[in-house]
Amino acid sequence: MRIDLHTHSTASDGTDTPAELVRNAAAAGLDVVALTDHDTVRGHAEAAAALPEGLTLVPGAELSCRIDGVGLHMLAYLFDPDEPDFARERELVRDDRVPRARTMVRKLQELGVPITWEQVARIAGDGSVGRPHVATALVELGVVPTVSDAFTPDWLGDGGRAYADKHELDPFDAIRLVRAAGGVTVFAHPAAVKRGRTVPEARIAELAAAGLDGIEVDHMDHDEPTRTRLRALARELGLLTTGSSDYHGSRKTVELGTYTTDPEIYGEITRRATGAFPVPGAGGPAAL
Repeated sequence: MRIDLHTHSTASDGTDTPAELVRNAAAAGLDVVALTDHDTVRGHAEAAAALPEGLTLVPGAELSCRIDGVGLHMLAYLFDPDEPDFARERELVRDDRVPRARTMVRKLQELGVPITWEQVARIAGDGSVGRPHVATALVELGVVPTVSDAFTPDWLGDGGRAYADKHELDPFDAIRLVRAAGGVTVFAHPAAVKRGRTVPEARIAELAAAGLDGIEVDHMDHDEPTRTRLRALARELGLLTTGSSDYHGSRKTVELGTYTTDPEIYGEITRRATGAFPVPGAGGPAAL
């Protein structure tokens, strides 16, 4: 089985619609794909309705968190999307995205970049506007060569010249909320140093003690020595280890299924979850 547990659609900052994403996942030879848009579940229904035969959809979300001034992302899987406390927190994060993006546009204009809000809004479309949309505008304007190059201190990286804060969850609260909604949590790309400051391992140990289920190890932003170190940390802390593409369509170069999750790990995630179930296409494997 080929299992990719981290992808994005136009419901947040990907370029594939949810329906296109599941069709592309099947074409890429995946058996299981998780849709984990930023702080939203809006794409789940469309993805489920378009699910091809033989492909299973794992409903999820990627939550915006911050601890000790360091931003981090928490992947949440198979939670009850209607659990009121968790739904309320996701709404608070989403509602803060537009003011934040407008602030980043203003800061870029002050730096002499000829960016406009209308340009960013066009790029975001119906998705939850975020830094990748602003970064795409910078690529369009020729300010940076790639989206990744915009996530630096010079531009949109944490603490960068055009960075702006937004409402973000404390990761301990995120774990608590997801668990209360019957879901499973995995710390996304925890050692992605190219993105800026990362969370110290001592803090990851505290998150594990608070109920964190796993860490994403096999990811494009982790080199092989980093993956080896993270696997050792996961063994020490009793955490699951996942792998995934973090696919964003044409916004990033990584392809669906570039990194995958072991079927036994996927099976354990589905066993732990009580808030929702994987959605099988006709004949698809829902759980192990």
